[in-house]
Amino acid sequence: MTDSPTLTIGRVRELLGDEFPDVTTSKIRFLETNGLVHPARSPSGYRHFRQSDVDRLRFILRQQRDHFLPLKVIKSQLAQLERGEMPGGAADGEEPGPDPEIAEEMISLNELARRSDLTPAQTRQLVDHGLLTPRNTEGAHQFTTGDVSVARQCGVLLSEGLEPRHIRQVRQSVSRQVELLHRLTLAMRLSPSPASRRQAAKTLSRGAEAIRLLSQSFLQADVRALLGED
Repeated sequence: MTDSPTLTIGRVRELLGDEFPDVTTSKIRFLETNGLVHPARSPSGYRHFRQSDVDRLRFILRQQRDHFLPLKVIKSQLAQLERGEMPGGAADGEEPGPDPEIAEEMISLNELARRSDLTPAQTRQLVDHGLLTPRNTEGAHQFTTGDVSVARQCGVLLSEGLEPRHIRQVRQSVSRQVELLHRLTLAMRLSPSPASRRQAAKTLSRGAEAIRLLSQSFLQADVRALLGED
């Protein structure tokens, strides 16, 4: 019985490119560095990917693209799959804590614009209006891949004729909602008790989800009213 043929990193990028045109060799290396994929290595150090590695990469990229999940959550889901469990959120229904092994992928403003289908000028406008917050990394302003989802949704509103100053109202509304959760959990978060801090995390998670669903319901009802459906 012979081993299944292995693939070079360039070939893997080609196989994934149709579904994920933004995937790059550096992106695959980044996921390997953070322990999400484990290609074999030849004695000379070249990566050799199996089909299972390609499937694993496809799962990771879909979770990022379709569900905007951070890598620490995806890593937890992969661990569940390896144990033969159905992936959900984190194991045991809890949110995963900070994972020091996972670094955020940092991208430039131009790369953020490219991935978001915006122009660099539009992306700079979003920064100027506080809709995107750059990180100062090694003297350069950079963004995380999580900012891509924000920029994409802002792009939808821009394409419909709104301006960044109008979209800022959405950001301000969210900030007011977060302030409610801040006040609700302040005492628990300041407590030296680990149990209180765990309760704060659960309250923040449940409260944020309730506010999201409540806002969605209000929005849907008001849009129906605008259309004269009520």
